[in-house]
Amino acid sequence: MNAKPLSARHAAVDLLDQVLGQGRLMSELMHGAAWAAMVPGERAAAQRLAGDVLRALERLDRILKPYLKKDPPLRVRNVLRLAAYELCTGGAAHGVVNEAVTIVGRSGRTAGMKGLVNAVLRKVAASGPGQWAILRVPRLPDWLRGPLVEAWGREAVAAMEAAHFAGALLDLSAKGDPAVVASAVGGDLLPTGSVRLHDPGQVTALPGYDAGDWWVQDAAAALPVRLLGDVSGQRVLDMCAAPGGKTLQLAAAGARVTALDLSEPRLERVAENLARTGLTAEIVAGDALTHASEYDAILLDAPCSATGTIRRHPDLPHARTGDGIAELIDLQAAMLDHALGLLSPGGRLVFCTCSLLPDEGEAQVDAALARHPGLRVLPPAADWIEPGWRSSEGGLRLRPDFWSARGGMDGFYMALLQSVG
Repeated sequence: MNAKPLSARHAAVDLLDQVLGQGRLMSELMHGAAWAAMVPGERAAAQRLAGDVLRALERLDRILKPYLKKDPPLRVRNVLRLAAYELCTGGAAHGVVNEAVTIVGRSGRTAGMKGLVNAVLRKVAASGPGQWAILRVPRLPDWLRGPLVEAWGREAVAAMEAAHFAGALLDLSAKGDPAVVASAVGGDLLPTGSVRLHDPGQVTALPGYDAGDWWVQDAAAALPVRLLGDVSGQRVLDMCAAPGGKTLQLAAAGARVTALDLSEPRLERVAENLARTGLTAEIVAGDALTHASEYDAILLDAPCSATGTIRRHPDLPHARTGDGIAELIDLQAAMLDHALGLLSPGGRLVFCTCSLLPDEGEAQVDAALARHPGLRVLPPAADWIEPGWRSSEGGLRLRPDFWSARGGMDGFYMALLQSVG
């Protein structure tokens, strides 16, 4: 007999256990038989609940602390955190508390704590909503907050944390006219050409999905391709292509695109999106550091800490510790050097990272300019660039707290480079 599919709350606790206990990312976890057996709506709810708890972790622990003499096992803490989140944000106490007790009771290791969970949550139901309203916005972990304060200052980091806590809206990039897509899906047309939805529901049910009229892509992530300018008819390399949003943009702009990535499974997703949208690109599985060819333009969205995407991936600061960033910086420099050698004379290259750390952006370009005397940063000339976006070396620095009235954007760095030597 098949086991009963997991409920959204049970699956959310499983996600929290693995993110907070094993340092794994949610994107790696939502696979396997247990997830496949879930009703799609429950699966989406589990992901949303786990993400909401991770965004509010500091606040939830402050609310729970007065009712716990000592920390219970991680599984029980995560059940309490999830239930406390729901209780503090309008969840019905009866259903929330009952399922929390049920989840704890399913394991022999935690069944003895059902009484504790019930007692604590009854108290949270009474006092939690009031506390929730006055507690500060949760802060980033020290491993990330310290470097960001050093780079951008406390006020800016506090604004970024507010953007992270608010989460991310859904942005679309249009294959054709974005105004037509905005009208069809009921979204807002942003100044940069992306379409933003506030309450999209099931993405695959939106008008134009099956026809391939658009794809999901954060508004900031859509800008590096726009920085390249006119690419129609040009040979363009998307150097780290998966999951493929920028490949689709380049193909839609008329480029002859080569989508290169080390991961064959991730390239399968690129192929699926190309097929859905009716766009074409050459897909190549290979190492960017050994790739050999010649291109009119290159887009290098380099592997990075991904710290600019926390508003959409709230698990990241809890699953990571900052280890390995130095190695990523070295890899970025090596990729940039190799990419420059693949350009045709006068060709241009956009280097970008979805990082908030200057070492993975501004400093990386400054170092490249020092290594390559003939290299220059082309000043971006686009009417969508807003005051405050330009960085001192000539690139663009985007942050989650920008566009706060519109719902924010991912953190990104990008620079348009050309070798004149």
